[in-house]
Amino acid sequence: MKHLERIKALREDNDYNQTVVAKAIHVAQTTYSDYEHGKVRIPLECIVDLARFYDVDMNYIIGVSDIKKEFPKK
Repeated sequence: MKHLERIKALREDNDYNQTVVAKAIHVAQTTYSDYEHGKVRIPLECIVDLARFYDVDMNYIIGVSDIKKEFPKK
């Protein structure tokens, strides 16, 4: 489950705790913890919010790409 490793690594690389990230994507800290541990499937809208928050392409988060491209701008 590469996406679980990616979201945890992104959080740790940016020195954020789960509460900060959860607040940024509008979920409870316990819900975000469940996402990181694979207890609950991450909804698509939360993956989009994570990509926007970390300014990386969604393909990087879900493990399709190993290149951290910026989140697409409109």
